[in-house]
Amino acid sequence: MKVKRQKNVRHILSFYKNNFSYFEPYQVLIDGTFCKAALQFKVDIKEQLPKYLEGNVQLLTTSCVLAELEAFGPLMYGAFVVAKRFKPRKCGHKGAPLPAAECLLSLIKPHNENHYFVATQDPLLTQKLKNIPAVPLVYLNKATPVLDRPSARSVAKAEGLQDTKIGLSEHEASVLKALKDEPTVQQKKKRKKPKAPNPLSCKPKKQKTSDTGSQKSDQAAVKRKRKRRR
Repeated sequence: MKVKRQKNVRHILSFYKNNFSYFEPYQVLIDGTFCKAALQFKVDIKEQLPKYLEGNVQLLTTSCVLAELEAFGPLMYGAFVVAKRFKPRKCGHKGAPLPAAECLLSLIKPHNENHYFVATQDPLLTQKLKNIPAVPLVYLNKATPVLDRPSARSVAKAEGLQDTKIGLSEHEASVLKALKDEPTVQQKKKRKKPKAPNPLSCKPKKQKTSDTGSQKSDQAAVKRKRKRRR
């Protein structure tokens, strides 16, 4: 696994651990669409998911998922065989099975108290699960497992939990959020004025001697006297 992808997974997992008390072993609910994609791209779910999430994992499904796959017959027989390898989680629908998506939603709603991950390729189910806070989603990008980024509902829920921990009221939390969302105005940098030179560092100017002319006249007078003596 690439270093960047590994760091991204750790960052998302730490979000769920710190804000929603997720812990190992991670419970992953798997539906038929994920099993079909794994079969298509030759992904060994039992081997790849624990390695990807870097921890102990319980791979789970439900009797409703198995019943739906079996009802499709030969079209989904391979996915049915894959799903049968996972431990079935009691969903309470054994006598009257629900569609797989509805069954999984019933286990998650309203607050995902059992801290389930959901592994699915179903876009409609994914969208519904994103409206429920604190639901980690796993999907396959061809042969690569991907842990989806936390949804907007999950992020908002985490921020609300943090505000209650530090004792902010609803009004204070809303004001703080508004301040965070406001764009910051950069202050204009003041131009520095040129500083006056340090008088101690300046060398005094040399004064020109004014008696150079008198020295020349004295020398000329001495020469005249010498000439007269001869």
